[in-house]
Amino acid sequence: MEYKDFINSKRHLSGEFGFIPNYVPDIAFDFQAAIIEKSIQKGRIGIFADTGLGKTLIQLSIANNIIRETNKRVIILTPLAVAFQFIKEANKLGIDDIEYSKDGKFTKKIVICNYERLHYFNSTDFVGCILDESSILKNFNGQIKNQITAYVKKIPYRFLSSATPSPNDFIELGTSSEALGYMGYMDMLTKFFKSNQNSVDSNNRNIGEKFYLKPHAEIDFFAWVNQWSIMIKKPSDLGFSDERYILPELIKNHHVIKNDRTVELDGQLMLFSKPAKSMTEVRKEQSDTVNQRCEQAIELAKNKTSVYWCNLNDESSLLAELDTDSVEIRGSMSIEKKEDILVNFAEGNIQRIITKAKITGMGLNWQHCNHSVFFPTWSYEQYYQAIRRFWRFGQKKDVTIDIVVSDGQSRVMEALEQKTQKAQELYENLVQSVNGHVDLSTKEFNKQIILPNFF
Repeated sequence: MEYKDFINSKRHLSGEFGFIPNYVPDIAFDFQAAIIEKSIQKGRIGIFADTGLGKTLIQLSIANNIIRETNKRVIILTPLAVAFQFIKEANKLGIDDIEYSKDGKFTKKIVICNYERLHYFNSTDFVGCILDESSILKNFNGQIKNQITAYVKKIPYRFLSSATPSPNDFIELGTSSEALGYMGYMDMLTKFFKSNQNSVDSNNRNIGEKFYLKPHAEIDFFAWVNQWSIMIKKPSDLGFSDERYILPELIKNHHVIKNDRTVELDGQLMLFSKPAKSMTEVRKEQSDTVNQRCEQAIELAKNKTSVYWCNLNDESSLLAELDTDSVEIRGSMSIEKKEDILVNFAEGNIQRIITKAKITGMGLNWQHCNHSVFFPTWSYEQYYQAIRRFWRFGQKKDVTIDIVVSDGQSRVMEALEQKTQKAQELYENLVQSVNGHVDLSTKEFNKQIILPNFF
């Protein structure tokens, strides 16, 4: 490879690639049509919409627009088993130039593949790329994540889709901006954020995140995010009616299992367990109570269509042993095996599955199920995404989540509830702030660069 070709291969395509929309399906709701039109006009955008708002329809419509405009192919990357949902939705729209490829071979214009199989596909074969549940990138190791990011940067039309674009902090939006070809992650930190690593309270604990948004930069930050994203938790966020989008009740039950094991503290045997503080202590507490917690979970899910969300492999193995009507999904399974189980559960052929949120917690639509049992982790995003497989717009029944913990795991639940509250406030703030900005063309970060004419 010549040096010039090498440099070009490393280029991160930028600029505006949008065009006037040429296709909006008749079945699209008004707010969905508005999202489709804005996305196509922009050419690169993050569609950050809550679960159940029709992101699959929106993404397929975007792909169809690009194909009609360019007569070239579009690749859609999805979590495991989600490809089948895209195929079903495409059939409803009358889109037949679509296929699911597992090996890099294809003949259709819209090609769907899993993130795990991206290495089979060449970026030069596509003019558009859509990342469904783009926040899933955080679940992959650095090598796979870098591979996906590098792949996307070589494609002109780029679209991200997620219900949790920044579950923990605003700075997480930087990776989305960089993937879309706008401001880089480090550039964003420099421009809008300030380090908070030296901020501590009286107990010498860090009181905030590593970075916080500069007070004088808040307006500019939200204006900048507005330029390359759509933020919506409900249609009214974009000025449309919420009449069709009312969530059913979410019922969260906490079941506390007492740890009867004695513990030693300063050489003294105690008849009760203290709340676990460190990750090591939490793991020990989980191990000590795995039998009791699994037995409780089995009783809660009895005779129900349900999902067991595990944290430990021991939990998963024991549940599979105790509940013979369930099917276990393990990380060591082949992609094909996992996919087969997930599809069969979605189609009602399996009554209960045992899995982990980090394996199957994103993108799947399980509205046929309204119950799950949760062994919580520290991750709010996994918790939220798992619940939203059932509790989503279009669900006809109230959804029950049975959370099973030991008495020593109180700190885990406290942390999870705090993260949940913070994430909800953060996202609502983000939606309101971003959607509240208009006429941003004069902002410094949006100025067009004019090169001098040397000829």
